[in-house]
Amino acid sequence: MTPPIAPADKICLPGELPARLAALPKPWVFTNGVFDILHRGHVQYLHEASQLGASLIVALNTDRSTRLLGKGPERPLNAELDRALVIGGLASVALVTFFDESTPLALLERVRPECYVKGGDYDIERLPETALVRGWGGRAQALPFVDGYSTTRLVQRMAAAAPARTGGRP
Repeated sequence: MTPPIAPADKICLPGELPARLAALPKPWVFTNGVFDILHRGHVQYLHEASQLGASLIVALNTDRSTRLLGKGPERPLNAELDRALVIGGLASVALVTFFDESTPLALLERVRPECYVKGGDYDIERLPETALVRGWGGRAQALPFVDGYSTTRLVQRMAAAAPARTGGRP
């Protein structure tokens, strides 16, 4: 039995991509996101995405990129390296890399996966990533959204519960 790959060994800086990608079996599946607080919806989504090819590549928004998305001044809650290590700890994930822009278009162009995947909370047909991937003959698809699970919702619940836990004291 092959020992599992350590989470840190799955992290790949964008400059290392050519060599690291060459070692991955194809077809490649690519997805992206912030993945700030890993929850059941993320784990199910990433598992399902991994079933669409031989290697799942997850591109994480950097901390700077996350702030560009307007998710709030407190986001991300976890730093990019911490998020990458958590995502890298999942057996379904083959490689974790980063992008610093608001969209992964430039990174997608470099990786050129056979499949691009997003969660069902996105309209896959309206994403510029879809047109890009289909341009080289790849496919793009949305996976079913796992209703009731979102990092934003968790952050809101924690913020609402905080005054109750402290008796209204900061």
